[in-house]
Amino acid sequence: MAPPNDPKQSESASGSGGGFFASIASSLSNFGTAMTRSVNGLVPYEGLEVINPEGGTEDAAEEASKGRWKQEDRDGHWKMMQKYVGSDVTSMVTLPVLIFEPMSMLQKMAELMEYSHLLDLADECEDPYMRLVYSASFFVSVYYAFQRTWKPFNPILGETYELANHGGLTFIAEQVSHHPPISAGHAENEHFTYDITSKVKTKFLGNSIEIYPLGRTRVTLKRDGVILDLVPPPTKVSNLIFGRTWIDSPGEMVVTNMTTGDKVVLYFQPCGWFGAGRYEVDGYVYNAAEEPQIMMTGKWNESMSYQPCDIEGEPRAGTELKEVWRVADVPKNDKFQYTYFAHKLNSFDTAPKKLLGSDSRLRPDRYALEHGDISKAGYEKSSLEERQRAEKRNREDKSQQYTSRWFDQTDEIHPTPWGDLEVYKYNGKYTEHRAAIDSSGSVEETDIHSMEFNPWQYENLAPE
Repeated sequence: MAPPNDPKQSESASGSGGGFFASIASSLSNFGTAMTRSVNGLVPYEGLEVINPEGGTEDAAEEASKGRWKQEDRDGHWKMMQKYVGSDVTSMVTLPVLIFEPMSMLQKMAELMEYSHLLDLADECEDPYMRLVYSASFFVSVYYAFQRTWKPFNPILGETYELANHGGLTFIAEQVSHHPPISAGHAENEHFTYDITSKVKTKFLGNSIEIYPLGRTRVTLKRDGVILDLVPPPTKVSNLIFGRTWIDSPGEMVVTNMTTGDKVVLYFQPCGWFGAGRYEVDGYVYNAAEEPQIMMTGKWNESMSYQPCDIEGEPRAGTELKEVWRVADVPKNDKFQYTYFAHKLNSFDTAPKKLLGSDSRLRPDRYALEHGDISKAGYEKSSLEERQRAEKRNREDKSQQYTSRWFDQTDEIHPTPWGDLEVYKYNGKYTEHRAAIDSSGSVEETDIHSMEFNPWQYENLAPE
């Protein structure tokens, strides 16, 4: 197994301009062509692309008739969405609740914490390269959850999500901007801090959508103060309207130790003919001199393993391949393909005392969908979106602007392969808020029936 690229020709993932960023950006021209089974003209709509990951072109017509939509619904949604082909549809399109899962995007951010014990191991580990093995496996682990084909609800401005009672950590996420949509999150326990500013750019292609992560993720391992930076691969969602929806994330994931210059480069294989290569992840841990030290291999929906290697990328004699992460057991035939942890994220078992009224669990549309009332979920979703527009008009009438509560916007602009990002920084106020509640000695339980979802409860408004 040879290194996926010449280490001598690569640059640090935390850099900008040429090297890594240039290679990532140039690969976008091939992003849509990795799936070579695209078929046009299956139905009388120009530009339709239907891709069956498990077969060849001969069964594309049959594949187009499958999926979650009825024929009349497919026709209607295609006609409605066709005008957006080529556009970034991050927040400009109102989508039917039928395609949603009962979870907010903020909860999806928290879902990365399922295997947070891997970061605990990274912090406890003295070997700098094994630290990266654990850390990279942590970042790969979330992709099992990301393969779900249901769409999370877009967070309302000011919406939050709190996660407690998991791995000894606290997690807070907040929707800090509506246009453009930006979320910020912070997690912490005795071993690490995790900080993310999340923003995406999309390109709608008719029956598929390409998603480019403009976010910034930083993990600090507390024992030595090591700072890790993540650059994830892009994602493509195929067969949105015609055919069975499926998700792939072909490209490179780079995790860089910004303290030492060591890094991991993992290549997510694109899905090939008859599903060949789908889910496969391969790559290396490199030292600061960009020499391979440990090879990593696995599947993002199953497990990851590692083995020490020589400078040519070949396994060292006397070593063996060892598993570092494996996906946990999941429920059988779950309606939304949820893991057990995903269900916990919707429950109050993972909520702290005196839950914020802005928490995603309290969203009436999410709650209605979770209990199978699609009609009520659609009504509540529309109602929330109208309230958000009314709240914005009210602020504009008063010449006031919204300011987030738990995260502060910085002057830093972070470059990514797909555009620049306005960085938000955790301000520590949530830690103070939680400490005050915990020290009060209150044992009051959260009662969902007595709380109303209110993302604007703090009225953090400041004169412009």
